Amino acid sequence: MLDVRRLLLLREVATRGTLAAAAEALSYSPSHVSQQLTLLAREAGAPLLRRSGRRVVLTAEAEELVAAAGEVLDVLERARSRVAGAGGTGAPLTGRVRLALFQSAALALLPGALRALAAEHPGLRVEVVQAEPGAALESAALRAEASLARDPDVVVAEEYPAHSAPHLPGLVRTELVRDALRLALPPEHLAPGTTDLAGAAALPWVAEPGGTASRHFAEQTCRTRGFEPDVRFTSADLQTHLRLVETGCAVALLPDLVHAGRETTCRLVELPGQPRRTVFAAQRAASVGQPAVAAVIAALRAQVT
Repeated sequence: MLDVRRLLLLREVATRGTLAAAAEALSYSPSHVSQQLTLLAREAGAPLLRRSGRRVVLTAEAEELVAAAGEVLDVLERARSRVAGAGGTGAPLTGRVRLALFQSAALALLPGALRALAAEHPGLRVEVVQAEPGAALESAALRAEASLARDPDVVVAEEYPAHSAPHLPGLVRTELVRDALRLALPPEHLAPGTTDLAGAAALPWVAEPGGTASRHFAEQTCRTRGFEPDVRFTSADLQTHLRLVETGCAVALLPDLVHAGRETTCRLVELPGQPRRTVFAAQRAASVGQPAVAAVIAALRAQVT
């Protein structure tokens, strides 16, 4: 009989690439991971790993076991969803949901969602981490493929016009909001005479780091209007963007959620075509039907409806 937890541990090693990385993700020691996989090899009656430099490579037999581990985890999660839903609706929920989301979504959606969940489901524990959307989606997808690590149950991510977020296997999406993207200009007395995108061509810009969807969107928006933005300030923190614009140091293209719930002295100008970014929640397909996960997503959606 094969030990299920050892099967899933093997899958973790396959996902992370090294024994040390798998051990760190699971809060185990590398020696414990090695011992457990040695026992699994004995149970299977076949070698599972071979060294390749500092990494380990799975044998053909181990690959078969990894595929089986993914199927096992999906079955277990679907079973948990059915059990969780068997108690009927209306009762306060318990348990734990891990939520990962990016900064502007955290500022705009999280406080109200947490207050609503605490009032309706005081026994539900929501653990939150602020994370870059792409990395968080990949982490959730790894969990969907059979990770044992403490990866998120729900990821709030974004995609910009003509720049779709990856559709990773094992994840399903729920749209939360179509967030308007606008040109943010300093107050009139700090940038007199500048009223539109063409006028902003001569001013300093602040943008997210190169390679991000928002940076690509900003650059393409400016290029289609015939100029290259003079990006003098680069920051992943959109609150920094907002402050630089408010103080007359730069202009930017900003989503509405950045200033939701607070007054801003920026002049917000509609862009040609009225572009929107899509903010969505992603969850593992096997967790669809879990009341606690559904409640968290519903609470997030309620903040923008």
